[in-house]
Amino acid sequence: MKNDTTFKELKQSGYTDKTINQEIQANLIAKIKAKEPVFEGLWGYEDSVVPQLKKAILAGHHINLLGLRGQAKTRIARSMVNLLDEYMPIVKGSEINDSPFQPISKFARDLIAELGDETPISWVHRSNRFFEKLATPDVNVADLIGDIDPIKAATLKLPYSDERVLHYGMIPRANRCIFVLNELPDLQARIQVSLFNILQEGDIQIRGFQLRMPLDIQFVFTANPEDYTNRGSIVTPLKDRIGSQIFTHYPKTIALARQITEQEAAISKEDKEQITIPDLGRNLLEEVAFAARDSEFVDAKSGVSARLTISAMENLIAAAKLRLIETDAKNTTVRLLDFMSVIPSITGKIELVYEGEQEGADYVAKILIDQAVMMQFESLFPRIPKLEKEEIKTPYTDLIKWFNKNHLQLNYTDTDEEFYSKINNIAPLTVLVEENASELSKEDKNFCKELVLWALTISKKLDKSENSSDYTFDSADIRQFFRN
Repeated sequence: MKNDTTFKELKQSGYTDKTINQEIQANLIAKIKAKEPVFEGLWGYEDSVVPQLKKAILAGHHINLLGLRGQAKTRIARSMVNLLDEYMPIVKGSEINDSPFQPISKFARDLIAELGDETPISWVHRSNRFFEKLATPDVNVADLIGDIDPIKAATLKLPYSDERVLHYGMIPRANRCIFVLNELPDLQARIQVSLFNILQEGDIQIRGFQLRMPLDIQFVFTANPEDYTNRGSIVTPLKDRIGSQIFTHYPKTIALARQITEQEAAISKEDKEQITIPDLGRNLLEEVAFAARDSEFVDAKSGVSARLTISAMENLIAAAKLRLIETDAKNTTVRLLDFMSVIPSITGKIELVYEGEQEGADYVAKILIDQAVMMQFESLFPRIPKLEKEEIKTPYTDLIKWFNKNHLQLNYTDTDEEFYSKINNIAPLTVLVEENASELSKEDKNFCKELVLWALTISKKLDKSENSSDYTFDSADIRQFFRN
């Protein structure tokens, strides 16, 4: 924290007064020249969103980030704080961060007129120069711009015509700061109109007061395209006053999606040491989100947030942790069986179309997991033929025959030793994995074995039954016999 000083000492220090645009631009240029990362943790945006952000900042524009849910819009806005100077001088006691060089409030103007170079100066850290407001329908002009404060007028014995009776709203208090207005279309149209002059001319109007207050604010708005049709819209004159509209997007590859999930998921150091997640398991988790974004049961206009896989990862770890507690084991590895624990993370993160509602959220979640399983399976193993002919042997013939005489019961609470000894007892399964995935790690090979069994049940070559504690794999022919 910097100590208070006087206006005279501030001028003697060589401090140069800058607008917030000049400040952000100078720090951006310095970072670029020093080859330092500007927006950290924004995986997948390096060649799309980030270059547009840099150009918008260099152009001195207010910014509208337009994208579906879970596309890091708020994170981008918050990361802009790192482009501010560490400390900013203000006239001490000012409600609206008055610059001593260009005071705009009556309080600051009067104080400097009275004290001159002895005007006290205090310092504001950049972490306190970020204002954020969610644009809910109940937001009014007084919240954003301000209103007359009758209590202040009575206390100070001032007429309502005196500027000192004003109570400033969030936007004037964000002078010389970054102001983020989230979900802009949710703001009522008449409230959006109150932003016109602030964005263009820099003046504010409160209850008939004609105040020429050239506010110096970097505005960042966020909006979801879905909002334009379902809840509200950004009025055209307001859109016209926002310099740059930048579209965000979901990660385009599994590798990028994994980086986001691993960065954001809240997993303790202890859990990381005790619980192993195979690479294939991490990939499968991301495939679920990719499958959801392409699913006929999920509303594509609503989007599938990156929070789906973040929550799912946390649930996956929780399932493995519960097993550790129940079995009193020291370590465990995440299994495909554990993926049933991520269903609550899926059902709460997707919006279903009519057909999806008819099927039910749980059923759709299981379909998405099955689709992800097949996507990963087919990237490693030969396709499973639809028809089996006795005279033609397929890569899966021996494995299917094994289940004609045997069955496999896998329990959630099996220790790793018990669980994998059951799977590794199936000789045709081990041969199949070694022939197609010999280069994988031991954990991934074990995961592959479950993947194969799951894929065969999805393809109706094996039958799978489940209850609250286990899964049983049997021959599809035997199950069909008992059903008949």
